[in-house]
Amino acid sequence: MVKLRLKRCGRKQQAVYRIVAIDVRSRREGRDLRKVGFYDPIKNQTYLNVPAILYFIERGAKPTETVYDILTRAAVLNPNETKLT
Repeated sequence: MVKLRLKRCGRKQQAVYRIVAIDVRSRREGRDLRKVGFYDPIKNQTYLNVPAILYFIERGAKPTETVYDILTRAAVLNPNETKLT
């Protein structure tokens, strides 16, 4: 099963995250299938590859709670739908 989740990058106390499509059996820094976005909580910046995200969601990928919140804030997913996780 594939999940959309955060992959930690950056230095200590300055974490930035990549949003990746990854197999659920992989660890957090494991090999990802594809990078589909970027999230910087310090600068509050988000970059999303919307076609790639929708591609994985159509094929059954489930976003984690944090990624789900990021996608709903960016209006990629409808918050009135049932939660995907």
